[in-house]
Amino acid sequence: MPQPLPPGPPVYQQARRPVAERVADLLPRMTLEEKAGQLFHTMVMMGEKGQLADGPQRAPGGATARQMVLDHHMRHFNLLGAASAREMAEWHNRLQELAAGTRLGIPVTLSTDPRHAFTDNPGTAMHAGPFSQWPETLGLAAVRDTDLVRDFADTVRREYLSVGLRVALHPQVDLATEPRWSRISGTFGEDAELTGRLAAAYIEGLRGPGDGLGPDSVAAMVKHFPGGGPQQDGEDPHFPYGREQVYPAGLFDHHLKPFAACIAAGATQVMPYYGMPVGTPYEEVAFGFNHGILTGLLRERMGFGGIIVADWGVLTDGDVMGEPQAARAWGVEHLTPRQRLLKALHAGVDQFGGETCADLVVELVQSGELAESRIDASVALLLAEKFRLGLFDDRRYVDPDAAEATVGRADFRAAGARAQRRSLTLLTNGTAGAAAPLPLTGRPRLYLDGIAAEAVVDYADVVTVPEAADFAVLRLDTPYEPRPGVFESFFRAGRLDFAQPRLDEILHLLDAVPTVVVIRLERPAVIPEISERAHALLADYGADDRAVLDVLFGRSAPEGRLPFQLPRSMAEVAVGHPDQPQQSTDPVHAFGHGLHYAVPSSR
Repeated sequence: MPQPLPPGPPVYQQARRPVAERVADLLPRMTLEEKAGQLFHTMVMMGEKGQLADGPQRAPGGATARQMVLDHHMRHFNLLGAASAREMAEWHNRLQELAAGTRLGIPVTLSTDPRHAFTDNPGTAMHAGPFSQWPETLGLAAVRDTDLVRDFADTVRREYLSVGLRVALHPQVDLATEPRWSRISGTFGEDAELTGRLAAAYIEGLRGPGDGLGPDSVAAMVKHFPGGGPQQDGEDPHFPYGREQVYPAGLFDHHLKPFAACIAAGATQVMPYYGMPVGTPYEEVAFGFNHGILTGLLRERMGFGGIIVADWGVLTDGDVMGEPQAARAWGVEHLTPRQRLLKALHAGVDQFGGETCADLVVELVQSGELAESRIDASVALLLAEKFRLGLFDDRRYVDPDAAEATVGRADFRAAGARAQRRSLTLLTNGTAGAAAPLPLTGRPRLYLDGIAAEAVVDYADVVTVPEAADFAVLRLDTPYEPRPGVFESFFRAGRLDFAQPRLDEILHLLDAVPTVVVIRLERPAVIPEISERAHALLADYGADDRAVLDVLFGRSAPEGRLPFQLPRSMAEVAVGHPDQPQQSTDPVHAFGHGLHYAVPSSR
């Protein structure tokens, strides 16, 4: 009589089985504590030289990576900081090895904020560092080329995959309808149709080959539902004075259009923002606690069946960069963290960013206030995505050699450099005819302000005073009002015009010598006098000095067009409707404006 075969691996470990079967097999094997850990997605830091950090993390609770994996059963982390590609890959593998040694071996999913451009804000995006460097999302919008956006996202996908990053906390599809808002540089501008079209291409590029999420994909977490642009007075809801989103023009639904395009393109994760709707039919509580927004609107009306992840730090007070930070529990500040958690779960949240309070979930279930079936529904979504991404199978670990060869490789860097040049937007040009602002031949004498002298070696001779120059090149940032607090200071908000003393200095230079002004448009600057008196005005959205000089001297052609209009005055901005795009009837430069010239064929 044949002997029975030894039992094989459980269904959830069998790569060939359907995802639904694997989830159905794994979920009942999990304890309540293990399920609760899946609902939290917090920050993690690398140790030195790719080691797991043993010191407390900059996260609520101050737990180490080991403690969060082993004691809190957490398996989703948002990586802060960077190192070499090899060190990032080795650190990732050590973290996965730690998780693999636990009872069920559930793998880690690593996420990241954008890290392929010029912004360096610990709350929103990281400087490119070892990765290829491209313009900000606004710059991609300025080119208006879906193929470029798809290629960019595909590059992001390949670089992320090589070091183990599997969830992009982007794209940001908020509409830039309030010019003062500090988050505009991460958007595709103020036009809903353009944003939806480019965001769909972005998601396709991150997904990679195939029609759905797979082992070669990076999942996109689209944000910030239902659109974070209509901020009262342009203030950001990271901070209590910016908690209100308002819709005086009645355009709430207009801001949903990009999200509809992303859902149609296959987005699997959505992040609601911190803000709370004011003067709408919805409850005046932050979107992460808002049943009407998350279940009624996103789930039922718009048909989203993926994962909803609350923005970071909505449940508990914490410490950010050494400063106390209240929970962004706008409208429910009076509730305890436990009560907030229950309200958010009932609203439709599946996972909480920046939190580690799995014990509260356990308490709610054990007390009978929360059905375990509600937790099961969210955990099933989270596990299914891990299976689709191949994290239980061949994609658990990465190859440090391949990471080193992939991140920042030459063709990726070259593509990013080309995109920087293409995105530059020529707003005015004092050179006669369709020619570059600065001479194509000879070596003019340049006076520089805000641009490195060593970058000009191949183009011109540098002089130290404007009076000795043929031309000046002045690089500026969009004006803003500095805010107190270390973390708060990274959010450039407030006025968009230069203070009078600084404006006088700029105009004095413009009157002294023909000056090309290059301004980085993080937000729609109010610069009518500068636009009128500059020899030429060039807008950038993240570009290095060499990219700027190539365009100014006609070695590359600018292709950008403004992704938002430039208002004429702060008075105009102040009376505008935060939810309405293209409000100015007499902008300094209109949405879509951009001058062009051809590069000589000899180039």
